[in-house]
Amino acid sequence: MQLVVARIGRAHGIKGEVTVEVRTDEPEQRLAPGAVLATDPASTGPLTIETGRVHSGRLLLRFEGVRDRTAAEALRNTLLIAEVDPAELPEEEDEYYDHQLMDLDVVTKDGLEVGRITEISHLPSQDLFIVERPDGSEVMIPFVESIVTEIDLEEQRAVIDPPPGLIDDRAEIASARDADEDADGDADADEEADEDGDRP
Repeated sequence: MQLVVARIGRAHGIKGEVTVEVRTDEPEQRLAPGAVLATDPASTGPLTIETGRVHSGRLLLRFEGVRDRTAAEALRNTLLIAEVDPAELPEEEDEYYDHQLMDLDVVTKDGLEVGRITEISHLPSQDLFIVERPDGSEVMIPFVESIVTEIDLEEQRAVIDPPPGLIDDRAEIASARDADEDADGDADADEEADEDGDRP
């Protein structure tokens, strides 16, 4: 099975290094020196990682045969793809590969259908589920224990306990509108009371 493990960003320096947007929980394994990766577009690969290092919180890679900034910049936006055994599982419990989570149904702990996971975004601070809702809109769900309470691969679902406003901010907007209307109503009532008080 082929999995996207990174996207190449801009060139760094003049010696062929590039920044990469990591899309795997195991960069030390998937993006290690010596790894041979397929690419999208295919015409730019395969690419063999020669060196890797972290600089200012970003992973920098250099590929064999890429020796200057021009060659590095030509790789920008290329997806790096690793071959992974579908039966392979992460070493740590409660960790998952992206392909295990893709297309899971997302429901709240109360059974409300939220949507389907269409993408996992790996950010420096946390991972995000990109969930497509039944109406075609998208919502981002942080993949943290306090929100994603259960991953059931047998039932192909992820159970979430979302904080207020995470999956539906319309409720907050409606409640704010009601509060404004109540405030206006109270003001009108006060005005009427004042008018009554002015009468002899």
